[in-house]
Amino acid sequence: MKNKTSQSPKKLAGWAGRIGLALLLSGLFLVRPGIAQKKMIQIKGSDTMVNLVQIMAEEYMAKNPGAALAVLGGGSGTGITAIINGTCDLANHSREWKDKELQLAAEKGLKPRIFAIAIDALSIVINEKNPIDTLTITQVGSIFRGEIQNWKVLGGPDQKISLYGRQSNSGTYAFLQEHVLNNKDYSPEVKEMNGNAQIIEALTRDEAGIGYVGVGYVYDEKGQPRKGIKVLKIRQDDNSPAYSPLDKEAVYSAKYPISRPLYQSTNGKPSAAVAQFLRFELSPEGQAIVEREGFFRIGKDLMAQNEKNLR
Repeated sequence: MKNKTSQSPKKLAGWAGRIGLALLLSGLFLVRPGIAQKKMIQIKGSDTMVNLVQIMAEEYMAKNPGAALAVLGGGSGTGITAIINGTCDLANHSREWKDKELQLAAEKGLKPRIFAIAIDALSIVINEKNPIDTLTITQVGSIFRGEIQNWKVLGGPDQKISLYGRQSNSGTYAFLQEHVLNNKDYSPEVKEMNGNAQIIEALTRDEAGIGYVGVGYVYDEKGQPRKGIKVLKIRQDDNSPAYSPLDKEAVYSAKYPISRPLYQSTNGKPSAAVAQFLRFELSPEGQAIVEREGFFRIGKDLMAQNEKNLR
């Protein structure tokens, strides 16, 4: 009786030849110039920043063919957690680190370095058919806490206000809660959306809606304000002038009251590859991309701090 597991010398030679060819081809692939020598840089976090950083990465890779970067969203909290857990090289976050995150990092022996790469003018957006043009910071907070529930209270139509926002792992959610809602809870009626683009899309359909997004999302692919929505002017209080987040002078002079830096973080001093990408983002070319995508360049003070953290 023949052993079913045995193979003829001819068949074994054939298999060996095929295996040898496969190993040879895989070896050639592994040492392919520009791929084998480079580790893919993993970037995770803020949904406000994801489109901007993806475009930065694409243009950087076009200039540096050997570079490999992967950019994912998921929210600022997701990015910071990924840095703490060592599952990304660069975290995008549209808010500062929370004390509990810094404490957890310290417990693990991590030393985060934080870089500001752009300025965002957080935008309060409604449907274009709503006649309201201006709100105060206090009114915006009251709306999202659910204390003002009908547009007629603000001089608008007799319609129940429909609220759109982000999930709690979003840096934009946290920033608005701290700086506009005075650290109070959002209304339970806020519809939690996955990203800025979803909020914009919902507001184009909902005449009673209001939401908040990063300023880069209020522009279309041609760099014009999107049709179907209205970006509100915001007053610090009843006696203050109103400013739009679309007004560059108002943002750069800090007159627009809901502005914030957009950050990236590393665990300790960035590697040479990550530092090279950061320098691209902070270069005149990178900052031109920031403005082209509807955000704002960082100023001298933030740039000086970035340079210190790169060393």
